[in-house]
Amino acid sequence: MPPPEQAMKLDLCKDFAPFYAHATGKAVSDANEQAGIVWESGSPTGGVKLSTLKKDMGSTMIVKKRCMAASMLLGALLLTGSVQVPEAHARGSASEFATQLSADDRRQFEEYYKAWTFHQAEKDAFWDQVESKRSARRKKIRRGDLVRKSDYVTGYPPEFEGPNLSKRLAAAWAKFLAGDEKKPERPRDELPGINDYLAAAKRHYGFVPERISEREFKLRYAREALRLGLSKDQVVRVYALETGGIGTADMQAGIHPLRKTGRPISSALGYAQLLSANSVDELVKHGADFVARLERMSRSHEVSAERRQNLQKKASILRRMLKKAKSIPHVWSRHQAFAKTGHGMGIHPINLDGDIGPWLQVIKLKGIKEFAERKNRYNLDPTELELMNLAGPGTGVEMMTSVGLRMPTVNFFSRRGYERNSIVRGRTSAELLKALEDRMNHNVKNSGAVEFAEVFDMLTAEARR
Repeated sequence: MPPPEQAMKLDLCKDFAPFYAHATGKAVSDANEQAGIVWESGSPTGGVKLSTLKKDMGSTMIVKKRCMAASMLLGALLLTGSVQVPEAHARGSASEFATQLSADDRRQFEEYYKAWTFHQAEKDAFWDQVESKRSARRKKIRRGDLVRKSDYVTGYPPEFEGPNLSKRLAAAWAKFLAGDEKKPERPRDELPGINDYLAAAKRHYGFVPERISEREFKLRYAREALRLGLSKDQVVRVYALETGGIGTADMQAGIHPLRKTGRPISSALGYAQLLSANSVDELVKHGADFVARLERMSRSHEVSAERRQNLQKKASILRRMLKKAKSIPHVWSRHQAFAKTGHGMGIHPINLDGDIGPWLQVIKLKGIKEFAERKNRYNLDPTELELMNLAGPGTGVEMMTSVGLRMPTVNFFSRRGYERNSIVRGRTSAELLKALEDRMNHNVKNSGAVEFAEVFDMLTAEARR
């Protein structure tokens, strides 16, 4: 007879048997025996061979997560230990909350939290499978092998099926998680905002972007887009999707472009919402051309002495930025890491500059179009261009293949990206394309998009004269 604490762990882990049976195809009786073996030895895997568990479950960590999380839960709730709540329940501990409840409420909460813990483990297992298939699929794509339906996950993350808390108890749990005046709030990890990027640019490079009116920014952006072979529809509709059709040159993701309310949810800036790593990457690829262009502009007889001086200074600063960015290996992961440093952050505000910003963002969209053409996809419509902008060029092309169009979007986005992006969740690639088109159709009627379209029309009319 195991001691009380071990018995509770054993009973709870046996509750895991249906999950194990479902995942492995074993009979529930065998799964119950498996659960017993797991815990009777006093260790997460006991006498079970790791290779056996890996074969059955895909990953031994799945077994550990499920059994250990569940056993720790009731050990914490029914005894006196403490367990940190997962994900959204990260603040406070479930055991601390349970001590405040009546016997009936406590039983209800224990059942809910046990189910929630198993649900989180189910989601972990699902995303483990997604990542495993994604890794194998990328290797096949690099080798030029045919990708089939079996290379994808064909389902969606599991939904929580309850039992749910009563409204009263759910409200008490939410209030507990929110904390009270007696508990100091844990500081949140804030993402850098536009002022942080501007400060880094000034500190490390002495750079202050030259700001111009929104209409003038759109004019220069449109002129550059037409020069590089992008259409009005491609540019305006991507802008409408990325910024809601009201975006400003200094718009950062998560911040309302007009009210300036909200908090940053990523480093994405501008009309095309370039990430800070995008800014570094595009500067490395095209910075020398930008510097030469600024210098040519400064030699024009049509510019004033003040403008000439500003252009020369800007060219000199951009050359120093380029030198710093090129000191980093031209690998995306290294650019991502560099973009989070002071020197990397200082490059990002070139998106706001009236001269460089339009060039940088348009060349990024042009790069997507050229990538598609290398993959024999010509004449991208705005929705396809935006899909590649959203998911990344390579992933976007994969999503538009005959098999990729039928697959759930979980296969093409990180867990974090999938969970935080409402337009992506619960759709196939084909359904996402339709959702993007619908949102573009709505947002293109907003003021910024209307003005952008007018600017394109004006330039087109001028070219015909």
